[in-house]
Amino acid sequence: MNKNMTALVSAFARAYHYKNNDKSIFSDNVAEKIITVEEYKSIYLNMAKGISFFNPQFSGSEDEAVRWIVNNYLSPSPIGRSVFTENKLELEVRLGVKQYLIFASGYDTFAYRQEAYSKNINIFEIDKPEMIDDKIKRIKEYVDEIDNINFVKIDFEKDKILDKLLDTDMFDKDKKSICSLLGISYYLGKEDFVSMISEISSVVPEGSSIVFDYPDENYYTSNAGERAKKQIMMASAAGEVMKSSYSYKELEKILSERGFLIYEHLTPGEITKEYFGDYNKKNPTNMITAFDNVNYLFTVKKN
Repeated sequence: MNKNMTALVSAFARAYHYKNNDKSIFSDNVAEKIITVEEYKSIYLNMAKGISFFNPQFSGSEDEAVRWIVNNYLSPSPIGRSVFTENKLELEVRLGVKQYLIFASGYDTFAYRQEAYSKNINIFEIDKPEMIDDKIKRIKEYVDEIDNINFVKIDFEKDKILDKLLDTDMFDKDKKSICSLLGISYYLGKEDFVSMISEISSVVPEGSSIVFDYPDENYYTSNAGERAKKQIMMASAAGEVMKSSYSYKELEKILSERGFLIYEHLTPGEITKEYFGDYNKKNPTNMITAFDNVNYLFTVKKN
């Protein structure tokens, strides 16, 4: 089976953060179940052995090494963008959104820990066929059938999103939707990412929204933070090449031309203050800061 290592590490990070903190930034009590005990242990041990790559001057125990790596490299993006997205989801559902489209859903666990507000919406997990098949196999072992979840298999670089969604019985192009594009903008070429935004615009009505994170224009330059540089190296080692970065003005133009207005945009400093502040006050020796050169964006299709 072709496992997506980035998705596995993301699930590990969410599980570790939940298990090892009384006060968590993002509470994912399902992530640990969706990866195997062996996978969790393997990632843990590999991280412990790799501390010299992340922090050559580190001195401490194996457990301390893993916590340092998780807090500085693995957790900031998965937990930060997840809490940002699910906060927006809850608000949008209360404003009339009926469909939640999770693009490149990987091992996202929202559908398996739903709050009451989401029980009457349709959730679409959209990803590569091999990822969807693997996800279904994993969740069947511990989750009963969920009525409002739909799986959509798609090759983002070849298939038309519109065609795949319209082939899904539960999807309704006239219902207001919120779309999650977390972790996608890095790995698609700009032409493919812009095409994805265009297709989404063509398949969702006015008032629908998109949430995504993106690397800024300095992400691949010498001006990037040390964590960004090492993140690129980690992705490459996992066989996943990062391709694109964007300026705010560039994205504003891309979105505007496709009918979207930016409603919220957060920089790393703003993300840390808004979402990590309470955690950091309680954990002054194990603080978490938002990832270098990565911003969050919430955009709505114009009425």
